[in-house]
Amino acid sequence: MLKDYPLKQLVQPLLEWYPHHARVLPWREEPTPYRVWVSEIMLQQTRVEAVKPYFERFMRELSNIELLANCPQERLLKLWEGLGYYNRVRNMQKAACTVMEEYDGVLPADYEALLKLKGIGHYTAGAIASIAYGIPVPAVDGNVLRILMRVSEDDSDILKQSVKTEAEKLLQPVIPKKQAGMFTQAMMELGATVCVPNGEPKCAQCPWQPFCMAYKNGSYAGLPKKGKAKPRKIEEKTVLVIRDGENVLLHRRPKRGLLAGMYEFPNLEGHLTREEVTKYVESLELLPLKIEPLEDARHIFSHIEWQMSGYMVRVAQLEEPAGQKEGYVFVNKEVSEHKYAIPSAFARYTRYMNIHLGISKEQTE
Repeated sequence: MLKDYPLKQLVQPLLEWYPHHARVLPWREEPTPYRVWVSEIMLQQTRVEAVKPYFERFMRELSNIELLANCPQERLLKLWEGLGYYNRVRNMQKAACTVMEEYDGVLPADYEALLKLKGIGHYTAGAIASIAYGIPVPAVDGNVLRILMRVSEDDSDILKQSVKTEAEKLLQPVIPKKQAGMFTQAMMELGATVCVPNGEPKCAQCPWQPFCMAYKNGSYAGLPKKGKAKPRKIEEKTVLVIRDGENVLLHRRPKRGLLAGMYEFPNLEGHLTREEVTKYVESLELLPLKIEPLEDARHIFSHIEWQMSGYMVRVAQLEEPAGQKEGYVFVNKEVSEHKYAIPSAFARYTRYMNIHLGISKEQTE
């Protein structure tokens, strides 16, 4: 069990291993508090390789907290397009406004103060405090929990908040005070590249192998333990790509709720027939000329799964106010790529307006 395991013995081997095995990552080159913050928020639920071009573009346009605080929301969402979980960047902007008002535009060098900022939890506060400011506080995420559970052969359920809290408490006293940032990054690196989440861990490359109870007893495949997650709610939708030549109809989602304020293809609850789609398009004061079925698609959110069918709807030439009901806009490819953020949930259907979401496909694969 982790509470009985001598964590102190792991520190020095890890610190000796890290400088020779650390990946070169853009946010590590200049670990300012702002850059660490942005990178850690981007890396939540997103692969490292996918984040790199987004991070670099974000930094080119919003290089400091003041620019983030003052960025128009449509542009902010466009910069985030393709990363998903858009509340992350909305909360970043709210926190940036607080930092401008209360801390003169500089993230506070205080773990407890960081925790009070919108969207910053224990892990992110620990990462900023330790990496950017050298404060010896823990940063425990899924990667860190996994390596701790394996090295100590602890079968506690890591989905329980109490287990994470206990890990933070036990890790706190062993963090080297003069190398807190390196220790935090080394823990992250070990979990991301050696004691990996999917597939077999690379035990032969691990500096903790001599101390690892899961390796010694061959139990690593069953660790860490995770309780059953709550089943996702299934929602069926029909997505409509309504086109007039080069123009496509987009709809802005409500300001609250899932994907708040983003632009989407019009979509309706359930899997609809051509006749039902025709009636809907006519209700928008548009004249449908041709309706063709598109492939099905699926998108998984944290607690919801969308199961989508789709139609391409060709309509007669759009007149200026046609279709211009509240929340609807007709845009061409160039305007959409520059201005309107479309959620990645609709990525399967954006090909029908000849665009890629966010950073181009070639850069993210």
